[in-house]
Amino acid sequence: MSTISVNGQTLQTTHQTVQLVVNELGLSSGRYAVEVNGELIPKSELDNLLITDGMVIEVVQAVGGG
Repeated sequence: MSTISVNGQTLQTTHQTVQLVVNELGLSSGRYAVEVNGELIPKSELDNLLITDGMVIEVVQAVGGG
């Protein structure tokens, strides 16, 4: 089990990849961007990016409007 931070909240997870964590938290709907440890990660790499203890993940949802 790894302890990570997602959008400022500390969580414990047994998931192996960032994509699985983002999906479980319901953050993967619509348009979104993911930053891991201060680095913007392309969505195509999220399935291969392994969770590590202490990882900091920020997920931002794009909201349209005007």
